[in-house]
Amino acid sequence: MTSDARVTSNVEAATKWRVIRIDRGWSTLRNVEKDEESRVRNIGADVAVGDIVNIDGERVTNVLPRSSAITRRRSGEGARVQKDVIASNVDVVLVVQAADQEVNPRRIERELTVALDSMAAPVLVLNKCDLVAPPVLDTRMDEVRRVSAGVPVHAVSATTQEGLSKLIDDLPTGSAIALIGASGVGKSSLANALSGSEQQSTGEVREGDQRGRHTTTAAELIALPNGRWLVDTPGLRVVSLWLSGRGIERAFPEIFALADSCKFRDCKHETEPGCAVADAVRSGALDPKRVASMKELVAEEAELEELME
Repeated sequence: MTSDARVTSNVEAATKWRVIRIDRGWSTLRNVEKDEESRVRNIGADVAVGDIVNIDGERVTNVLPRSSAITRRRSGEGARVQKDVIASNVDVVLVVQAADQEVNPRRIERELTVALDSMAAPVLVLNKCDLVAPPVLDTRMDEVRRVSAGVPVHAVSATTQEGLSKLIDDLPTGSAIALIGASGVGKSSLANALSGSEQQSTGEVREGDQRGRHTTTAAELIALPNGRWLVDTPGLRVVSLWLSGRGIERAFPEIFALADSCKFRDCKHETEPGCAVADAVRSGALDPKRVASMKELVAEEAELEELME
């Protein structure tokens, strides 16, 4: 962040605005105290949807400290060690997958780690449950729960609204909610169902690979009933970790609990004697794919830390 947009808490005399939409080069803001909007250029301002900011004319001057931030490593050549804040100041992160596709446990673990690191409360959502038979849905829900790290799991249909009221009951009144997930999982349809209106355009997924067509092209904050707000984000094809706080540990709690019983503090959970994790894998109590996934995320974070030195 440049000196033109400093993070500061010294804003008592300044009007506060919330970033409700970001397009390339522009931010749409809403006055926190009045029903007014403004559009300003993103010049020297590292802002995200959900940020509370101060402006001077058409320029953001201050970004208030964030209570939470969904952050990943920015993808693309030449930007390997830059962070990308997808949304800020959210209370709940809905990690969305599609029930009509094979469950991707590794994707869930990765997205769940990002959600847990955000400091918001994650909820796993299996959307499009109306498109699969009940036995298939039950099986896929069980698969999701096995990698859920104890966070709530909901099966819903944005089309028929099945399970939607139960999900809404789990969302605190007045909370800000973010949706993350790959293209094609129905995030825009779910956003429309939660808002009660067709605010977001939707599209069909491709037949060949079930990928969506990126109907959401800009992150946007949408007003929901009961004072809630929802951040809809473009589909994330790549979810690269930023520096993890305790997200990995919280996403794999059973592995880290076992690791406390390993003979060596720096155990790699491979061939070391007295490794509680390896013993659990051999006995069938622990899924080796889950251990491999955890190791991959830890290695990815270590590589990022090395690149930033």
